[in-house]
Amino acid sequence: MTKREYQKLAEEVRRYNEAYEAAEPLVTDYEYDQLMLRLKAAEAENPEWRTELSPTQTVGAPVKREAGVTVRHAVPMLSIQDVFSREDVLEYVRSVRAVHPDAVFSVEQKIDGLSMSVRYENGALVMAETRGDGFVGEDVTLNARVIPDVPGQLPEDPGLLEVRGEVYMTYGDFDKTNGRMELLGRKPFANPRNCAAGTLRQLNPALTRERGLSFMAFNIQRAEDPRLSVSHTEGLSYLEKLGFRPVPAYLCRTDEEILSAIDRIGEGRGSYGYDIDGAVVKIDQVGYREDIPAGAKYSAGHIAYKYPPEEKETVIRDVEISVGMTGRVNPTAVFDPIRLCGTTVSRATLHNQDFINSLHIGIGDTVVVYKSGEIIPKIRCSVPGKRPEGVTDFRLPDVCPSCGASLVKEEDQADIRCVNPNCPAQLLRHLMNFAGRSAMDIKGLGEENLRALMDGGYVRRIPDLYRLRDARDALIESGCVGREKNTDKVLAALEASKENEPFRLLAGLAVPNVGITSARALMDHFQSLDALMDADEEQLTAVPDIGVITAGAIRRFFLEPGNREMMRELKELGLRMEAEKRQTSDLLSGKTYVITGDVQHFANRAAFSEFIAERGGKVAGSVSKKTAALINNDITSVSGKNRKAKELGIPILTEEEFLESIDEMR
Repeated sequence: MTKREYQKLAEEVRRYNEAYEAAEPLVTDYEYDQLMLRLKAAEAENPEWRTELSPTQTVGAPVKREAGVTVRHAVPMLSIQDVFSREDVLEYVRSVRAVHPDAVFSVEQKIDGLSMSVRYENGALVMAETRGDGFVGEDVTLNARVIPDVPGQLPEDPGLLEVRGEVYMTYGDFDKTNGRMELLGRKPFANPRNCAAGTLRQLNPALTRERGLSFMAFNIQRAEDPRLSVSHTEGLSYLEKLGFRPVPAYLCRTDEEILSAIDRIGEGRGSYGYDIDGAVVKIDQVGYREDIPAGAKYSAGHIAYKYPPEEKETVIRDVEISVGMTGRVNPTAVFDPIRLCGTTVSRATLHNQDFINSLHIGIGDTVVVYKSGEIIPKIRCSVPGKRPEGVTDFRLPDVCPSCGASLVKEEDQADIRCVNPNCPAQLLRHLMNFAGRSAMDIKGLGEENLRALMDGGYVRRIPDLYRLRDARDALIESGCVGREKNTDKVLAALEASKENEPFRLLAGLAVPNVGITSARALMDHFQSLDALMDADEEQLTAVPDIGVITAGAIRRFFLEPGNREMMRELKELGLRMEAEKRQTSDLLSGKTYVITGDVQHFANRAAFSEFIAERGGKVAGSVSKKTAALINNDITSVSGKNRKAKELGIPILTEEEFLESIDEMR
């Protein structure tokens, strides 16, 4: 390897490491580990190339300033050295025994999550911090307080106590979170580790509680009571008495016991309910650890054995097509069952047509399947030499398998989607969007009630919402959305929503790329939904901020016969299709504002945004150099938007101050 190749490899590893720490990994753990091994080998042969900035010498990634208040660790939260063979494990164990012949070892699951330490004083939780770069992390105490496995108050006072563990997410909580993300039309998380890391760093206790993070303790970092710094496994037992969930550990004395424990942990990977990415071998006698040398980035006294990825060949027997709640078409390969990482798998996603074409996958092909993160089955490649005669690459359908509408592939995107808002597969999400605060804002029609209305057979399409009044007695009798009082509230809210401005109706139709802001701009321009429905792409792109892609999406949406029929029904049911000429001014023309936090003088942020738009201004979602002011009633907040505004010298105004400035402009 030349020095130039080494430098390129080091930069590649550094980039992958930063992406991993940001919960957006670009490669699998195994691929990263192999690159790191190549880097270490190059530095071993050419030690003069290595600098203190090499990925082999650094821990984690620099703390991002916008993530939260930074904290310098009292005890460095260093990384752990990886080994990849049983021989390496035994070599380490023997090196320890050469110094301390009576050493015993704890073999534990290596939980795949985000490292966090928690500190207690007088039995109370006073600080929780992430690893960061190993020396400086982020204060996440507020989030830690709502994680059930983190005691807020210990049952007894052990004096100063600092515990390190892993924040992670169970498969059950991960599936619930991704289901919720899909309902909201947002990009799902790639894996539980990404979700846990992203959630903890959001500094939003309500979100942390909703997503259901977990915490498993794996080490006592420091303790005032010297008895807690003798035996590691006894320390874990004491943590359990204090209310923590300690990592499962096997106390081992012989080589055979250590290897057997590693095997047991590996064989159980399919049954834990959460991800692990290896097995940790620790010296149980805490006092012995500092006598065993460790590298600059590693803490002493333990190593991590990384299990090799398991791959097997199988034959694809079918490709099933489903439609997600966002309209995305999902092809799934069904193959002969194989055993991977302790579980039987027979299905794996094929993602999209580009993925299928790139791997040349067809029904009857032999493929290589592995488990990403040791839980999610994925197809690595096909085996061209085993393709049967007559088999060709699979082609996705042109029409939706759920509703029969034409499928659409957006420009520069690999996925294809069904854009029919009445598609049964997408109905719940579309109804939630339609009734949501950024669209028709229908009180009482949240996810639970909408799901109940669908399950009861009352709503199969958006127009059915406005026919519910004809089923009032049946609704009350069934208790679908509550008894008489609640049912009448929902029906009254539906009736009142008919008078909403047409831009709210447009925003609720789930037209691709058309949110509340662009819907308002479109209705200001066309004044009626009928005119918008008949507009061509040239007319649509004449509207400010409506580009070619959005114009094409609008045109395709309203050319769909089912969508035009829906609009006809909504018009007959009494919803407003004509916009009122609004009394607008150019008082705020050319100014862009950002609104954050709770509002006091308006019903919600959407109403506040409307107020600004009526005066010629714009509302953006993030602070930039173009922002005229950030409007936040809590000007002392340490939120990311407040910090960004201060960094850029952007004024931060309360609502009162903003409204006063409007009066002064007149």
